[in-house]
Amino acid sequence: MTETRSYYTPRGGLPAQHERHYDPARFTTAYAVIPAATMSDIVTSFLPGWEKTRAWIIARPLSGFAETFAQLIVEVAPGGGAATPEPDAGAEGVLFVVDGTLTLTLEGTEHALTPGGYAFLPPGARWSVTNATEATTTFHWVRKRYEPAPGIPAPEAFVSHDDAVTPNAMPDTNGSWATTRFVDPSDLRHDMHVNIVTFGKGGRIPFAETHIMEHGLYVLEGRARYLLNTDWVEVGPGDFMWLRAFCPQACEQIGDEPFRYLLYKDVNRHPSLVLA
Repeated sequence: MTETRSYYTPRGGLPAQHERHYDPARFTTAYAVIPAATMSDIVTSFLPGWEKTRAWIIARPLSGFAETFAQLIVEVAPGGGAATPEPDAGAEGVLFVVDGTLTLTLEGTEHALTPGGYAFLPPGARWSVTNATEATTTFHWVRKRYEPAPGIPAPEAFVSHDDAVTPNAMPDTNGSWATTRFVDPSDLRHDMHVNIVTFGKGGRIPFAETHIMEHGLYVLEGRARYLLNTDWVEVGPGDFMWLRAFCPQACEQIGDEPFRYLLYKDVNRHPSLVLA
């Protein structure tokens, strides 16, 4: 049975003058937190080649910070979309729909992506997107310049759904910490993973993870206390955490709802020995 899920979706607008939304917004040398409240109309961008579309660009490569990926929250009005969405022929991407229905045409085949819909787009893929409905549709678009590896072919495109993948529970957690992996971690064709991590009631990361992978973590639902470098930050639906390599991190779920986030990380390649 398909589970009914709800994913936080920004609506724009502007906070009222009597409101104060200053926490937990911050940008440090190790991490950034972009709260849901900052996703207002005044920070949206319009994209060349896209019609009736606006985007919140919540991550982009920054020298000396996180350098491998960009992440956008894209809102497409009825009748909008793009015939040639990706301007970089060497880029791969993942689409994850959080609201409405997005029509993806991928290598000539049409797919209707509803909330929880997921698509992997390898470099050079032929794809386009349209909103053929009468309601706005919103999706995440994670982009990375693909890094070829000798003797390993590029991965193939595929379409999936949050409910179509069984979460993989971490050992000795009784299922309170699990990851929905859309790609086999041992598949060396892939140099990035975009997964969904879920913490049930009382779930936690009981140590400070410190590793080479950069991260983008967008909270889809629920609340948690998250360790970022040396700071504990409370985050909730729509908040985005952006971590450079080796930033210590840990997590403690709070409240009655599961804590779920969309997670980007770069994987499966030798670290470059040449500074960009």
